[in-house]
Amino acid sequence: MSSNTLEKRQSSLPPVINILNKDSSKPSGLKALYCHPLLQVSIVGLICFCGPGLFNALTGLGGGGQASPEVANKANAALYATFATVAWFGGSVVNLIGPILAMMIGSAGYCLYIGSFLALNYHPDAGGFNIAAGAILGCCAGLLWTAQGSLMLSYPTEDKKGLYTSIFWVIFNFGGVIGSAVSVGTNWDSEQGGVTNSTYIAFVAVTALGVLLPLTLRAPSKMIREDGSAVVIERATTWKTELINLYRALVDDPWITLLFPFFFASNWFYTYQFNDFNAALHNVRTRSLNGLCYWLAQIVGAVIFGQLLDISRVNRKWRATIGWCVLFAMVWATNAGFYTIQRQFFDTPTDQIDTIDLTSSRYPHRIVLYIFAGALDAAWQTYAYWMMGSMSNDPSKLAFYAGFYKGLQSAGAAIIWACDSQMGSLGALASSWALMAGGLLLALPMVWWRIKNHTTLADETMVRDVEDVDEHARPHELGELDHGASQEHIKK
Repeated sequence: MSSNTLEKRQSSLPPVINILNKDSSKPSGLKALYCHPLLQVSIVGLICFCGPGLFNALTGLGGGGQASPEVANKANAALYATFATVAWFGGSVVNLIGPILAMMIGSAGYCLYIGSFLALNYHPDAGGFNIAAGAILGCCAGLLWTAQGSLMLSYPTEDKKGLYTSIFWVIFNFGGVIGSAVSVGTNWDSEQGGVTNSTYIAFVAVTALGVLLPLTLRAPSKMIREDGSAVVIERATTWKTELINLYRALVDDPWITLLFPFFFASNWFYTYQFNDFNAALHNVRTRSLNGLCYWLAQIVGAVIFGQLLDISRVNRKWRATIGWCVLFAMVWATNAGFYTIQRQFFDTPTDQIDTIDLTSSRYPHRIVLYIFAGALDAAWQTYAYWMMGSMSNDPSKLAFYAGFYKGLQSAGAAIIWACDSQMGSLGALASSWALMAGGLLLALPMVWWRIKNHTTLADETMVRDVEDVDEHARPHELGELDHGASQEHIKK
C-alpha cells in the first residue's frame, strides 16, 4: 500500500469510528457519576429489570402463570417469530432511530403483553388478544435488546467487558427475582392453577415505569469510556447504508457465523425448564418459589462467570477457552440431572402427573438442580455477550452482532414453543441438550483462532455513508496499519 493511500485511510478513520478522540472537558461531581459508563449500563439494566425481567418471572412460572399453558405457548411462538425477524434487522433500525427511542418502544411492548394475561383472567376467550400482544412484543423486544447489546458492549474498556455484562445481568435479573417474590407472596395460599389478578396488575405497573426510564440515559454520542476514549460520534446514515453494513458485518468477519448455533440454543432450553419441568411437576406456589431461586442463581452465576472472563493475569484467548470448558461441563451435568429426575414421567401425559408441593420429600434435590440450571443460563448468556464484545468496540457494529444474537435466539425459541406440545418432555430435553453441546463444539474454532488479546483498528471500521463503501469496506487492507495495535495503543 502506498504512503498516500495509508495517510488517506488513517485520516478517514476518526469520522468512521471515533476511538482516538477524548473529551477535553471532563464532568465532575454528580454529573461525573451520571456520565460514568458503569452507571449508564446500570440504567440499561434497570430498563430491562422493568420489562424483560418481569417477563422472565412470569414465563418462569410456566404458561405465563396461567392454569393451562396452551394459549401462552401460542403467544410465545408468535412473540419469538416476530422477534427473530425484527432483531435480524434491529441493528439497522437502532442505528437510525437511536438506542433511547428503541428502548422506549421495546419497553412498551412488555407492558402490553403482560396486560394481555390480565385480560385473559377476566375474559377467558381473549386468547386472540394474548397471541396478538405476543406478536407485537416480538417486534418491540427486537429493538430493545439490540439497543441494549450495543450500549452494554461498547461502553466498557476491553478489560472490563465481563464485569459490565455481569452487572447488567444482576440488575436485569432482579426483575425476575422481585417478580417471582411477589408471585410467591400473592400465591402462597392460593389453590388455583394460575396466578392471581393482583400479580398481573403489579407487573403491568412496573413495566409501565420501564417505558419512561430510557429518557434518563445520556446520549451515546457524548459518552466517554473509563480510559478517556470516546464511545461514538454522530454518523450520517441512511437505510441503504445500514443495510450495506448489515451485509458487511457478516461478510467482513464471517467468524461470527460460528456462534450462530450457540445463539440459536440460548433460549431453546427455557421451554423445557419452565413448562416441562417447573410447570408440569409442581403446584403454583412451588413454581413461584422455583422461579425465585432460578433468578437468584442467575445473579450469582453472572457475577462469578463475569469475573472469570475478566481475570487480568490470563490473556483473553485463554479466558475464552476456560469459559468454554466450564460451560461444557455445566451443560452435561445439568441436563443429566434433569434426565435423572424426569425420566419416570416421559410417557405420562402432563394432565396426569401428580404435581408436588415444596413440603414434599421429593422437592429438595429438584430445587438444587433448578438453581444450577439458573446459573448455567446466566453463564451461557454472559459468555455470548463477552464473545461478541471481544470482536469489536464499535457500538454500530455491536448493534448488528446483538441483532444476530437475539434474532437467532428468538428463532430457536419460536420453534420450540410451537413444537413443545408435540415433542413432549423427552423431546424438549433431548433437543436442548444436543443443541447446547453442539453449539459449544461449533464455537470452539472461533475461541481458538478468532479471539485476539486486543481489538484491532480493522475490527472497528464501519461504513459512514454509501459513498464511503469502496473506501472503508476492506478491513483486510486497514489491517496493514498494525494488526497488533490495541485500542489502548492507538489512543496513546
